[in-house]
Amino acid sequence: MGLLEKIADPHDLRQLPEEALPEVAEELRRFLLESVSQTGGHLASGLGALELTLALHFVFDTPRDLLVWDVGHQCYPHKVLTGRRDRFHTLRAWGGLSGFLKRDESEYDTFNAGHASTSISAALGMAKARDLAGEDYRVVAVIGDGGLTGGMAMEGLNQAGYLGSRLMIILNDNEMSISPNVGAMQGYLNRILRGQPYRRLKDEIEKVLRAIPKVGEGMLKAAKQVEHMAKQLVVPGSLFEELGFKYVGPINGHSLPQLVATLREFRDATHPVLVHVVTRKGKGWEPAESDPVFWHGITPFSVETGELAARKPGPPSYTKVFAQTVTALAKADPRIVAITAAMPEGTGLDAFATAIPDRFFDVGICEQHAVTFAAGLATRGLRPVVAIYSTFLQRAVDQIFHDVCLMRLPVVFALDRGGLVGADGPTHHGAFDLSYLRVFPELVVMAPKDEDELRHMLATALACGRPAALRYPRGSGYGVSMDGPPRPLAVGRAEVLRRGEDGAIWAIGTMASEALAAGKRLAAEGGPDLTVVNARFVKPLDEELLAAQLRPGARLMTVEENALAGGFGSAVMEAVSRLGVPGVTVERIGIPDEYQPHGAQETLRARLDLDAEGIARRARAFFALAPGPRALAQASRS
Repeated sequence: MGLLEKIADPHDLRQLPEEALPEVAEELRRFLLESVSQTGGHLASGLGALELTLALHFVFDTPRDLLVWDVGHQCYPHKVLTGRRDRFHTLRAWGGLSGFLKRDESEYDTFNAGHASTSISAALGMAKARDLAGEDYRVVAVIGDGGLTGGMAMEGLNQAGYLGSRLMIILNDNEMSISPNVGAMQGYLNRILRGQPYRRLKDEIEKVLRAIPKVGEGMLKAAKQVEHMAKQLVVPGSLFEELGFKYVGPINGHSLPQLVATLREFRDATHPVLVHVVTRKGKGWEPAESDPVFWHGITPFSVETGELAARKPGPPSYTKVFAQTVTALAKADPRIVAITAAMPEGTGLDAFATAIPDRFFDVGICEQHAVTFAAGLATRGLRPVVAIYSTFLQRAVDQIFHDVCLMRLPVVFALDRGGLVGADGPTHHGAFDLSYLRVFPELVVMAPKDEDELRHMLATALACGRPAALRYPRGSGYGVSMDGPPRPLAVGRAEVLRRGEDGAIWAIGTMASEALAAGKRLAAEGGPDLTVVNARFVKPLDEELLAAQLRPGARLMTVEENALAGGFGSAVMEAVSRLGVPGVTVERIGIPDEYQPHGAQETLRARLDLDAEGIARRARAFFALAPGPRALAQASRS
């Protein structure tokens, strides 16, 4: 039996001699590789933070001492060490372990983490709560250099230094978030790394001066005054000290002796401490070290060869179609620029960056800045396309309102991962975008039924001359043929996919294709015979078509892969109310008012009736409650 198998929780880890930690690290790294090779998931981040995780649980009295992780990509070693090793094979599967930190899953997960730059603020809140309660546990926040680029992290640093509460921040510096980091902060951290010789010299001079009898302390005080003026110009690291932190480092994040010694030395400091730890993403497995971006989030693979498990060839992903389309449109229109927030590969914009580098901008993990930056570009006649995952754009709702829509600026929001994203779970589901976007005046909101319509909607967004948003799902398209070059659609006009006599289903996005399949199935069974409408636009809604389909006592069904609260179905109900047709009953299918768990997209959709089978079952029951015109005519003839 290896050492790792003897560790049921961190208490067992702390019973081992320090000399045994490298062996535990080797076993843990092998365990992670073998497990993730079967389940898929986030790999490179956890391998890079493995020794740091071991050292933290070895030195600190967890769970009494609180560890607050940022984002959570690096949390797999933490999960294994905190009693979840035997369930690790269920990672990211329906009913299994979450791929991120989750308070409901373990007392060791002190704060849910799926979005970046939250750990410092959360940890400071916990530290202050401890102070107010007169308690004495330690609080440690772990944040990457990518997360540190987020404005919220800087706000937390500012407040932490001001309050002066006992708090340790671990800066895990691997020069990466998901993609390589950009911006001035990254350059600053690099200068800190080059500043190590200065700090060693400073420590040696201080020891010498203190040893001089009588005059040594005075000389040291004068030297510190000179140093304070000089280091502002020449010594990186002073930013953190000026904010009120004791800066420690940089230290080797893969040296367990150095990590343990440093954490022990400063764990009981009575003031804020920032420990700068330098790690290598993917550490210990050559393929991940060589290409940490590719191995950030991965499907099943072979540990021996590094080859991915074979996948059936299929249609291109929505992400790829978007990237190809925006790049082609930008080549023809020099006004088009592309912006993303630390996700060039995830959004497909790495292709745009290669083709047109001077018009591509990666702003780091700064969604709020991305939106207002785009607004500034738009004021000068450019056509910015801001590509951000649906769940991450939530972080910039005020900027959409204040800096784009209020000024009616032609900024295009391309929302990747709209709807249920699968294994990443509730922090990543794009379940609310139709709801939070449609409340803003001037904003055009649309969703394509397939990958071909995505192309035309992007052209529509760029041509409409006002703020526009299009959302599309994670995964592959339907394999439809591409209908000519991208061309603008008529804004606010829906598309009738099928005509029937017994009622209508209005669907948005890829649910239109599912509703059409359901309609065809029902007709083949002998009824009800339903019209199926691809709404295309949530805002403006095609009220003219809706009015033409309504009659007193009509039944209407809506389908959306979005929250029912305030979403597409709500927009249709509001329109029905405005039209004033009496007795209309609306049945809505969508995501109920609860957070959805992680699991395969097909599993999640099926349990919410967001597939052809579920829509057909619901429609069969709903439209049977009131016979349509065809049934009434047949009854009168009989």
